[in-house]
Amino acid sequence: MMIRGTKIAFLAAIALTLYWLIASWGVRQGVSAWFAEQRRQGWQAEFANLETTGFPLELRNRITAPVLADPGTGTAWRAEWLELISPAIWPGDLTLAFPSTPQRVSYLDQTVVLQAEALEASLQLAPGLALQLEHLGVSSAAWQLDLDKTPWLEGHALDLEMRQQGDPASYAITAEASGVLPSAVLRQQLAAADGLSQRLDTVAVDMDVQFDTAWDRKALELRRPQPRNIALHLAEARWGPMRIKATGGLRIDETGVAEGDIALQIENWQDILHMAEAAQLLGPQTRAGVERVLRVFAGLGGNHRDLDLPLTFKSGYVALGPLPIGPAPRLVLR
Repeated sequence: MMIRGTKIAFLAAIALTLYWLIASWGVRQGVSAWFAEQRRQGWQAEFANLETTGFPLELRNRITAPVLADPGTGTAWRAEWLELISPAIWPGDLTLAFPSTPQRVSYLDQTVVLQAEALEASLQLAPGLALQLEHLGVSSAAWQLDLDKTPWLEGHALDLEMRQQGDPASYAITAEASGVLPSAVLRQQLAAADGLSQRLDTVAVDMDVQFDTAWDRKALELRRPQPRNIALHLAEARWGPMRIKATGGLRIDETGVAEGDIALQIENWQDILHMAEAAQLLGPQTRAGVERVLRVFAGLGGNHRDLDLPLTFKSGYVALGPLPIGPAPRLVLR
């Protein structure tokens, strides 16, 4: 019996080894073929080396010096390395691990440098050639964004989740960033604001987004799915004594023009005007005029320090209550 058990264990070990070798070969071939296909379509798609480890339970593929650039949209990304990690039994449960060294993300002639500790993205992909996204989770410890070689934004931690709903093109999206620190230039401009801490206490969003198509492999290879309906359950930012909350809904047409209303609740809105004037975003006379109008609307709610106003998107323009702001940004994913 012992000899028989030893033979079975030996055969099982051989089978597991062969399976892992075949699976790792298949993943390497798939990665190489994908990069080659992007080059055929006119992309810059390069890497220096591809190494597979993780035997026997994982497939851990490290791509060294990856570079991706899409000339159609002007976007590009490069990093020191990228790891694709998945269980050997099902490569569709995929984790992307990124380096703590700088990553460069470019759009046309502007480059943002991202540096993040323990940055990972976990993906659950549906079986099939389309590799439709069922769930995405992104997490990071301390992170920093630099723009034009200058620190622009940083934070203590970041968490994002995107989960497919009953409709394959509909996703529930939540995100939260803690300890967000604006750039030193902005903090210096706002130094006159009393009681303002250096870091934002809370930045969070909870919404459902209906896209025109589901997110799958074509989202990277051909075109990004575009938002068509946004149900904003809550967006919140808290900075010292100030707090902004938003809820509402938007409909977006094929050109990215949004229609709808977002209900804004602004606590200590006068402090925000003070900050805008300190940052020279509002002149003294303009600030005084805006304050007179908003004071009337704040008084309607019975609390002069808080303000409830609709942010209205219509015909390509946006207005805050009775105050026209200007052309609305087009909501287009490049």
